[in-house]
Amino acid sequence: MLMHIDRYRSYSELAQHEVEGIDFRRAVFRRAFSAVAVIAPHGGKIESRTSEIARAIAGEDFNLYLFEGIKKRGNYAALHVTSRRFDEPSCLELLSTCSFVIAIHGCVGRDERVLLGGLDHSLKDKVTAEIREIGIDVQNDGHHFLATDLSNICNRGQSCKGVQLELTKALRRSANAQRVAEAVRAALLPLQDTHKLSSVSNYFRNGGRM
Repeated sequence: MLMHIDRYRSYSELAQHEVEGIDFRRAVFRRAFSAVAVIAPHGGKIESRTSEIARAIAGEDFNLYLFEGIKKRGNYAALHVTSRRFDEPSCLELLSTCSFVIAIHGCVGRDERVLLGGLDHSLKDKVTAEIREIGIDVQNDGHHFLATDLSNICNRGQSCKGVQLELTKALRRSANAQRVAEAVRAALLPLQDTHKLSSVSNYFRNGGRM
C-alpha cells in the first residue's frame, strides 16, 4: 500500500498556509442532549462524499463536525492531516462533550466494503452487526485502519475511545452508502435515547439547571 505523506503535521500548521473560506471550511452542528459526535475530518473534496455520509448519519439527532476541502484541485495532497495528528480546536471542543465518537473516512477500493477501527469495541461490534445485517461487507480487524492510537481523533472524546469507519471509494459512490448511514444510525440511536433520558432526568433533578 502506498503511503501518503501529509504536507502539514497539525491543523495549526495547515492554518498558517491555507485560507479558510477559500481552501477549506469548518462546521460544527450541536444537537441538544446528544452524547454522540459524528465527524468527517477529511470531508469535502479531501475524501469524497465523507461529508455527505456523516451528515446522513447525524441527521437532526447527533452532533456533527465537518472539516472540508474546497480547493478547485489538489485537496487531498494539501489538506489531509492524518487522524492521529488532527487537532482542529472546534472539533476537539465538541468531542470533549461527547461520550461516543464516529469518524467517517474514505479509502481506495473497487469492492463495496467498510473497514472498522477504533478503541470502542462495544460500539464497533454494534455497528458491525448492523452493517452486516444489510449485506454489506465489513471488516473490524486484519486491515490497515485499526485506529488504535489514543491520539487518533476518533479516540479523543470523553471516553477516550471511539469508532472509525473507512468506506471504500466504490461504496461511497454507491447507493449503498445511504444504507450504511442508516445502519450506523440504528446502532447509535439506542445510545442517544438512553443519554437523553438521563440528561432530562438530571435537568429536572437539578431544578431546571444543566
